[in-house]
Amino acid sequence: MNLIEIFETLVKIPSPSLHEENVANKIIEILSQSGIEAKKDSYGNVRAKVLGTDPSKKPFMISSHMDVVGDNSPVNLVYEGNFIETDKKRTLGADDKSGVAIGVKLALDIEGEMKNLPHGGIELMFTKDEENNMTGIENVEFDKIESQDILVLDSDKLGNFEISGAGYSKLNISVKTPFGGHSGLDIADKTKLNASKLTAELVSEIPQGVYKENELGVITSINLGSIVTGGVNNSIYAACENNIERDKAAEYVCFKSMSNLINTTGYAHYSLRSSNKDYELELIDKIQKIIDKFNDKYKNLACASMEVEEHLPIFEKSDNEEVLECARKAASDSNVDIHIQSFHAGAETHIYANKTNKEGKKFRPVLVGIADIYNMHSSYEKIDVDSYKKGYNFIKEFFKEYNK
Repeated sequence: MNLIEIFETLVKIPSPSLHEENVANKIIEILSQSGIEAKKDSYGNVRAKVLGTDPSKKPFMISSHMDVVGDNSPVNLVYEGNFIETDKKRTLGADDKSGVAIGVKLALDIEGEMKNLPHGGIELMFTKDEENNMTGIENVEFDKIESQDILVLDSDKLGNFEISGAGYSKLNISVKTPFGGHSGLDIADKTKLNASKLTAELVSEIPQGVYKENELGVITSINLGSIVTGGVNNSIYAACENNIERDKAAEYVCFKSMSNLINTTGYAHYSLRSSNKDYELELIDKIQKIIDKFNDKYKNLACASMEVEEHLPIFEKSDNEEVLECARKAASDSNVDIHIQSFHAGAETHIYANKTNKEGKKFRPVLVGIADIYNMHSSYEKIDVDSYKKGYNFIKEFFKEYNK
């Protein structure tokens, strides 16, 4: 099977998060037919391995995820010029079956056209549930992995070679007042402050957007996800009972909420991303001081608090010049413009970077773009075939350089 045939075979199999069984079985079938060891682990991730032919060389791992954004509806492929897409009724699933297919194809070629090349072998990891909660990568048996270097094939632009990435924390801020009341009868009572107004005041003091950046891009940022305050409980229940359309739900909840009470609760939800732990802690401390100042101002009349929840750990750059040199040479040999950079989002690299292999060595992952993929996570998702073929050649040349 060539690369495109493998890709088409896999994307035609629907595999929403936590329902990857059919595509996992197909991956195992394709690899096993060529005598390559492949099996599911205890969680349902697929592990495969091509044994090395030279004991003086070491293996590296290719990792991609099997799940896609979407449901179990049919995947009808459409070919438009140089693109593969769908009939616009669902996602394509190039995120991340393009990565899976390249891992499978490389394994087949190592056992086929490259069988006489002395090498240290390759390990493959195809995970479940990356798009939803990353439970697949969290349940990988890391202590069974021999490789230290890992190429995570899950970026949307050919040539991206991303060596560090921001961690992701959630900040939940609550504002509460002890005395509520009627918006008419109690409106003049200066002890009865409106928690909605106070929440807006507090949020206006908290930074929004880029906090720190350098020549590689954004290092630390914060984004306000939502503010929910006031008498919205009844309108939330009404919206659910009346099956209000998703894009109209927020408007319905707000405009149908109770305005005849002085609110006693308010909540604000933030995402904080940072590839530098010191800057992350600095920003959290700054927000806490804003909250402390707020509490001093409204002592006995209102109280604000913050909870910080780490959602994804920081992916810090490793001192791995060998891999960078292999990537540069492979890019030159395959005519790919390589972009060595950091990225301000989450991926499975973050989990690998904070784990160790069977020898207790810390993993050194990189997030790699192996095709130009457009409109990911939407029914307009499509993949550029020429860029995809170049991406595979880049990975194949990387394998050769790694084993020199």
